[in-house]
Amino acid sequence: MFTFLTKKKITEKKLANLFVSGILHLVDQGFPDVAGMINEDPEFEKRPNISNSSADRFLMIVIAGNLQYIPKYFNDYQDVRLIDAITSDLASALNLDYQQLKAHISKYQSKMNRLNMPSKNIHYGMSKAVFHKYNLNDYQEQYFRNMNSPNPIFLKRLDDIMENFIWDWQEIQQKYRIIE
Repeated sequence: MFTFLTKKKITEKKLANLFVSGILHLVDQGFPDVAGMINEDPEFEKRPNISNSSADRFLMIVIAGNLQYIPKYFNDYQDVRLIDAITSDLASALNLDYQQLKAHISKYQSKMNRLNMPSKNIHYGMSKAVFHKYNLNDYQEQYFRNMNSPNPIFLKRLDDIMENFIWDWQEIQQKYRIIE
């Protein structure tokens, strides 16, 4: 009943900073395992040989997907402010121009949405984006390669992996009262 009295306060700026540092750390530490799992997946005819140092596309997919979740949990313009703060912090952390990064994220989000049509499931869109951005179709058996579609068994494994890279916005809302 009075949960708003027991929640800790956190500013949008502080939350954006925590998100950026958390996601950068998570991808930095987790991508070698992701690359290893993809490289060793038995559904491929040939090994994709994804390098541990090729996390840039994966990072953009994780960021683009996570930012798409924000409007589902925040409203009253708080979602826009939070996305802008995250993009600003991220641009600073990656030494990129804010507008360029914003456009780059938008391209990734559009690509994920197109790949996942007609579904609006962001999680699955992230998995399909990994499949396409790393050209994994080239390593599949002929049947799926001709369809230019991920093997459903591999895609399910990739969905399970991607779940670990989705920020839990619902938990943030339960623990914190987010203030401007």
